[in-house]
Amino acid sequence: MKLATLKNGSRDGRLVVVSRDLTRCTDAARIATTMQVALDAWNIAAPQLAALAQQVELGSVPTFRFHEHDCESPLPRAFQWADGSAYINHVELVRKARGAEVPASFYDDPLMYQGGSDAFLGPRDAIPLGDPAWGCDMEGEISVITDDVPMGVSEANAAGHIKLIMLCNDVSLRGLIPGELAKGFGFFQSKPPCAFSPVAVTPDELGEAWRDALVHLPLRVDYNGEPFGRAEAGVDATFSLARLVAHAAKTRPLSAGTVIGSGTVSNKDADGGAGKPVRDGGLGYSCIAEIRMIETIAGGTAETPFMKVGDSVRIEVLDGAGHSIFGAIEQVVEAI
Repeated sequence: MKLATLKNGSRDGRLVVVSRDLTRCTDAARIATTMQVALDAWNIAAPQLAALAQQVELGSVPTFRFHEHDCESPLPRAFQWADGSAYINHVELVRKARGAEVPASFYDDPLMYQGGSDAFLGPRDAIPLGDPAWGCDMEGEISVITDDVPMGVSEANAAGHIKLIMLCNDVSLRGLIPGELAKGFGFFQSKPPCAFSPVAVTPDELGEAWRDALVHLPLRVDYNGEPFGRAEAGVDATFSLARLVAHAAKTRPLSAGTVIGSGTVSNKDADGGAGKPVRDGGLGYSCIAEIRMIETIAGGTAETPFMKVGDSVRIEVLDGAGHSIFGAIEQVVEAI
C-alpha cells in the first residue's frame, strides 16, 4: 500500500491511503488520523489500511484527487531521524579528495549521525538558505520507517521491522561541516531540515525491486531541470538498510516512527573508478559534493558550485514501466 500525509494546518497532517498510480486517495481517519498513530499500532492498523488500499483500487470507497504538492513529508516530524552511510563509495571520494585513507572499520561498522527530526520539510517546500556561503547541497537517499525495534536486534530480524520506504533529500550545508567536525562533536548546524517523498510505500509495493533490504532501482536526481544522477540504489551498497536499522538499535530500542536513511546513493563507474556525469554516459551523482570531490581529485580544484537561490532539485524513482513509485521530491532554494 501507499500512504501519504496531507497538509491540513496541524503539525502532523492528515493520513490518506493513495492509489498505486498516485492519482487518487481516500481519508484514513477511521483507522488512524496520522501516520504516527498508525505506526504506534501498526499490527492493528496495517491490515485495515491495506484493506482500504484494495478498496481504493477497486473503486469501492469514495476517493478524491491526489496532488503531491498538498503533501507534508509522510511523517511531518518524527521521534527520531538517523542517517547512515550505506554507500561507502561516497565516503571514499570525500576522503580521497582531502588525501585521507578510509579506515578499515568503515567497511564493517556503518557511519551514522542523528539528525533533527522535529520539523521535516514537505516534498514541495522550498529549501531555506540564510547564506550562500553555507554551501547548500542536496543528497538523494532511500529511507525507511520502522515500527518498535528492540535493542540489540540482528540484521536479519531488523528487516522485518522496516514497515515503510520513502525517498529523502538530506539537505547539507557543506560550508559549515568542516568547522563542526573539527570540534569533534559531529553535525548540527550543517544539517538543516530535510524532505521526504510525498508517498511512503510498504515493501511489497516494490515487488522484486525490494531485495536484501535494498531498493534495486535507479534514483533519479535532476538539477535545474537537467539529469544529474541516475545511481542504482541496489548497487555498490556496503550495508543494507536492515543493517543500518540494526546498527542504530545496538545500544537502544527504536520507537515506532523512527526514520533511518541510507546516506547518499553512490555508484562507482563500470571500470571501478569514480563515476562519470550523466551527460558523459555515466550514472552521475546524488549530491553536488561528489562531483566536486571528483573534480578535486582530477584537477586539484572543485569547479561545480553548490546550490544558490533559485536552483531546483527533483528526486524520484520510477518502476519498470516508467511510473513514479513514491512521487517526487521537488524543491527550490529560497533566501531567508
